[in-house]
Amino acid sequence: MMGCEKAKSAIAKALITGCVVGVTMVATHAADADNLRPASHTPHHTKAARALRTSAAITSNTTGARASLAKPKPDFTGKQRLGIASFYADNFGGKPMADGVPMNLQGNNAASRTLPLGTRAKVTNLETGKSATVVIEDRGPYVDGRIVDLSPATARRIGITRRQGISKVVVAPITVPQPDGTVKLGAAAHGRSSPLREAALDVHAR
Repeated sequence: MMGCEKAKSAIAKALITGCVVGVTMVATHAADADNLRPASHTPHHTKAARALRTSAAITSNTTGARASLAKPKPDFTGKQRLGIASFYADNFGGKPMADGVPMNLQGNNAASRTLPLGTRAKVTNLETGKSATVVIEDRGPYVDGRIVDLSPATARRIGITRRQGISKVVVAPITVPQPDGTVKLGAAAHGRSSPLREAALDVHAR
């Protein structure tokens, strides 16, 4: 009888041990399944997801900023343009321009983003009617709406004061160097420069 009781007790213990081990294995497999869950099931509110979205936004904004700073196409047409003129600050004096020549505060050098280097142009201040001839030797100005940077001496000559700083002007090319080495005559050379009439049309268009 004692032998039978011991045998039954041993069997019961074995069954209990087997159940515990089985439950443990099931729990372990469930945890492993969670760890192996595809990334697409990761909640979007986690720190990792937020970091990825922030990184993507920064990359998108940077790309947009670079695109907006793209160089404009060179203007070889010789047509006159209406826009805003500014002038160099004194601390740019003596610094090399785009053509390698030191910037002369008293010279007729000027900067344009679109006109080819070496272009000679007539700049007319629409507020005073005064004009001056400049040579494009540098690149700029890098402000929307501005089409030419003048030396301080040229700015004074056409009536742009330091206090005023900027003025609406017409830039009419006289001669425009072409990519093939030839020179094209511009609007001012052909007598087609009429800044005051163009300014009046611009005002009426508004």
